Amino acid sequence: MLCPYCSHDETKVLETRETSVEETRRRRECLKCGKRFTTYERIELKPILVIKKDERREEFDRQKIIRGLLRSCEKRPVSLLDIEKLVDNVEYKIRALGLQEIKSSKVGQLVMNRLKKVDSIAYIRFASVYRDFADIESFQDEIERLTEKVINKNVQETIKK
Repeated sequence: MLCPYCSHDETKVLETRETSVEETRRRRECLKCGKRFTTYERIELKPILVIKKDERREEFDRQKIIRGLLRSCEKRPVSLLDIEKLVDNVEYKIRALGLQEIKSSKVGQLVMNRLKKVDSIAYIRFASVYRDFADIESFQDEIERLTEKVINKNVQETIKK
């Protein structure tokens, strides 16, 4: 690593910290001039292509998912950190599948499965746009399914106590 101050090629690492799933922060010190600086290392990963409904392909864009989640979570008690962790988790899952291409419907399902656990209202908002509910009945069916799961979960927790 070249020192940004004197261009000397020998530095020592003082501290290493993982900032995300694919990024490492390193605090370094130049062995010649003694100045300190920070570097960020990212793993270079192969791009993943998302197959859209009309069979077009576009590169996986985590920012696009974050924007959709921000809209769904607007005025909800969901932090930006929660959203970023959710997207990290989805991207990690996609990469773990080892696929070069994935259908947008699978990406959406992965997002919805995780969002449902974070905030049910945000989940309904996201699902209403993502699934493009055709009518009020299909929207109501989804709300009823979600309500039934919440009731079942509460009953199970009560029984455990």
